[in-house]
Amino acid sequence: MYRQLYDSVLVHTDPEAAHHAAVRAIGAAGDVEATRRSLKNSLGRLGAPVRNPRLLVFPRPITGVLGLCAGMDKNAEAVLGMDALGFGFIEVGTVTAEPQPGNPKPRMWRHPELRALRNQMGFNNEGAVAVGRRLRDLRRTTAGRAVVVGVNIGKTKVTPLEDAVEDYRRTTREVARWADFLVVNVSSPNTPGLRELQRVDALRPILEAVRAEARQVSGREVPVFVKIAPDLDDQGITDVAGMVRDAGLAGVVAVNTTISHDLGPGGLSGAPLLGRALEVVRLLRDRLGPRPVIIASGGIFSADDGAALLDAGADLLEAYTAFVLEGPAWPGRVNRALARRA
Repeated sequence: MYRQLYDSVLVHTDPEAAHHAAVRAIGAAGDVEATRRSLKNSLGRLGAPVRNPRLLVFPRPITGVLGLCAGMDKNAEAVLGMDALGFGFIEVGTVTAEPQPGNPKPRMWRHPELRALRNQMGFNNEGAVAVGRRLRDLRRTTAGRAVVVGVNIGKTKVTPLEDAVEDYRRTTREVARWADFLVVNVSSPNTPGLRELQRVDALRPILEAVRAEARQVSGREVPVFVKIAPDLDDQGITDVAGMVRDAGLAGVVAVNTTISHDLGPGGLSGAPLLGRALEVVRLLRDRLGPRPVIIASGGIFSADDGAALLDAGADLLEAYTAFVLEGPAWPGRVNRALARRA
């Protein structure tokens, strides 16, 4: 039913307006206990925690290998609703030190013939202070404490690259206490110059600062991941993997959107990324060795897609585009199918 609605009605609406409306609706459903329980017992019912010794890095159990990718719930407004729909964990953001409106509109486009979305959002968000307060309030509730929540952090657009370390540190200071894990985003194509920070010499001090600040404000070792682009060449991926391994970081999120297309400005997500995501995950697992966690994203539309990435070496999965195209029953359905394969 949802797919018919999408193909006949939603595909003709403004993509960004539809995005905001969906997040508000899911957030509202999650805020009401009766609605939340109803969704969780129907669409989102999941089984036992995922069994994977590498996942002991997280401070609480993960109930499904498929989680929500950053970019959907930018300001942590719909965490409980997303959890009720069957995501095993939620990654909010991207969050920046300062509030920012993002890039000029239009900045989101659908490509249904490719099963893809394209965006040039530019880290529009309410800023680290506002998101931190919302996460604090979430963690004050029993339901909120039960959800595995990660925070994706990025550089404020107006911050010069030479000041990036302090910018990431400021964001960490506001959100780390409430996060189960942090993801350092240096791979979005929509903030000028950001991908230059994927170079190991630029990335290492950022990750060190984030890790140290998170430990200081939270009193614990917060798992820190770095998110990389599919457009990074194999040598660049190898270099990042070596740094992650040598520094003892939690792992890598692979991959972000791609600029390897001729559709217009912005990064492309969805089905066209699956092939490259598989290549990157295989290379990462080979270079990382057995310990660090790999969270794979890019082109997952079915349990078979997810299983292929897990077989390639991923430990967890994230999705966004398929959730938009396939509807609210999709995450629970895929998580249940993947659990049956385990």
